[in-house]
Amino acid sequence: MTHHPVTVVGVGADGWQGLAPASREALLAAEVLIGGPRQLALLPPECAGEQVAWPSPLRPAVPGLLAAHAARRVCVLASGDPMFFGIGRTLVDVLGDPARLRVLPHPSSVSHACARLGWPLQDTDVLSLVGRPLGTVAAALHPGRRLLLLSADARTPEAVAALLRERGFGPSRMTVLEQLGGDREAQAEGTADDWPHPPGDPLNVVAVECRRAPGAPRLPLTPGLPDEAFEHDGQLTKRHVRAATLAALAPAPGELLWDVGGGSGSIGIEWMRAHPACRAVTIERDPVRAGRIARNAEALGVPGLRVVTGAAPGALGGLPVPDAVFVGGGLTAPGALDACWNALPPGGRLVANTVTLESEALLTDRYRRHGGELTRLAVAHAVPVGGFTGWRQAMPVTQWSVVKPAQGEPDA
Repeated sequence: MTHHPVTVVGVGADGWQGLAPASREALLAAEVLIGGPRQLALLPPECAGEQVAWPSPLRPAVPGLLAAHAARRVCVLASGDPMFFGIGRTLVDVLGDPARLRVLPHPSSVSHACARLGWPLQDTDVLSLVGRPLGTVAAALHPGRRLLLLSADARTPEAVAALLRERGFGPSRMTVLEQLGGDREAQAEGTADDWPHPPGDPLNVVAVECRRAPGAPRLPLTPGLPDEAFEHDGQLTKRHVRAATLAALAPAPGELLWDVGGGSGSIGIEWMRAHPACRAVTIERDPVRAGRIARNAEALGVPGLRVVTGAAPGALGGLPVPDAVFVGGGLTAPGALDACWNALPPGGRLVANTVTLESEALLTDRYRRHGGELTRLAVAHAVPVGGFTGWRQAMPVTQWSVVKPAQGEPDA
């Protein structure tokens, strides 16, 4: 059986008339045309191939559809650039070989939006809200930054305006650009504080010029957010210790953290804020605290944080292999620390903090066995003492950080 390459054609709101000659030729020659109803409706009668609309949910149906038409010339229609938050990534994953895919891109809605607004694309942050939580926008809110948000539907702009108000960015300027590149292209403008427009066209992009309201908290990119940024009951790795802990954990794009004994979730949350591709699972035995962690993650722009309610080591079973593990609670639970160590692959990092002598003895023992670094972190804050000022010492934190050696290498 001959397997023809799958051709993916990007289509804009201008439809057939906006396509390049190569894209038109591919669509005219296709025996099977797969796409959303909106894209298929843009094709002229000359495109005589069998039309197949994507089912819902889409992702599980892709392998079967491609297999069913493997002997025919298949053309998949996509919005704009198929490799930019589009179907192209899914097709590459399913086909397993980029050579089995021929992609003919069209200018994306983001390219059109930047052209209309005069924004350099390289200086603009782009987030997709199609099938993704709205809360991810919160992590991108910084004064002076420009955001382009790919909308899920017609109500996305008013939802974005509400989020901006809640996060202290109500003065931000918003521009909604609809049907970019098409005959019905339109714009609506205003600020999040007084967004006046009803829902418009579902095919839209939201442009945001971020402006922070007076008195709104400033949340930097560096580790060590203010303690007040987290809802907590006292179970919180404090700011200065948290910054040192994140430095020892050393997050990198795409890596997965286990945050064991999550408390308020501050370590896992700041790990994920380090880069959009960072992932984290927090394990917390107290259901009330687990709920609080989820709220903190939503508020601070990382709603993808996975929260597991349970105690280590039992709750660790079945979790994906971590690149790094932080143990902030439950160190003395039998088998917990060993389970974390055993779960790490070679080169994985483990960091554990404690303020008790019993747990410190445990970390000292592991330091003797596995090496790494054993550090005492002490922080003092200036406070009023009568009419003067003195130092108030916080409880010192003992921290063990270590990199797991490769098989055959001795522990440091």
